[in-house]
Amino acid sequence: MESAHLSILEAFHLAYDGEPVRLPMSAQRVLVFLALHPRPLQRSYVAGSLWLDLPEERAHASLRSALWRLHRRGHSFVDVSAHQLALGREVEVDLRSSETLARRVLDDASLDPLDVDPFLLCRDLLPDWYEDWLLVERESHRQLRLHALEMLCERLARDGHLHRALEVGLAAVAGEPLRESAHRAVVSVHLQEGNLSEAIRQYGLYRQLLRTQLGLEPSERMQVLVRYLDEAQAVG
Repeated sequence: MESAHLSILEAFHLAYDGEPVRLPMSAQRVLVFLALHPRPLQRSYVAGSLWLDLPEERAHASLRSALWRLHRRGHSFVDVSAHQLALGREVEVDLRSSETLARRVLDDASLDPLDVDPFLLCRDLLPDWYEDWLLVERESHRQLRLHALEMLCERLARDGHLHRALEVGLAAVAGEPLRESAHRAVVSVHLQEGNLSEAIRQYGLYRQLLRTQLGLEPSERMQVLVRYLDEAQAVG
């Protein structure tokens, strides 16, 4: 069965039945905007949001042109009615798959953490696109996936899969190097492995980064963890 797949994590890519589909930027913007909204949208809302700086008549003309470029490909990438637009029902979107997985990690206690592919939680929404209408959606997805990575790290460590837990924790750190909860997850894995020096090193990296970038100190929660490390090192 033929299907379309739209990738908007990390970079834009559209494929139909496994073959790449090349589109101009105007058509890409329409597809991405519709992919971010699970319900049909009024044409006027789409045109006004995507061509905010143009007069209404020109914005609608730009939308019509983009839709024509999409439909001349012969595939139903967009469901069009007289007044509304929606992403085609046959189009699968990687963002939706990623967010569904993230919510399962956070909410489904029966989920086996070894069944989760962390790569699906490691990419941001079109990071090199500078569209105002993307900003909130990008940050929402980023926060969701980082929380899921941290939870996945904790669950893997709890089940004794420490190598996998460390990989996932470091992926969370890479996603936001200033995020203390991600660093705490990594420190906790090092402690569970018995690698006190690695735990101290990870804390030191975070503290230096926080001081350099923001002029701040780690939280009391992290300080308590470090005091335990210092005590353990002194005893050793």
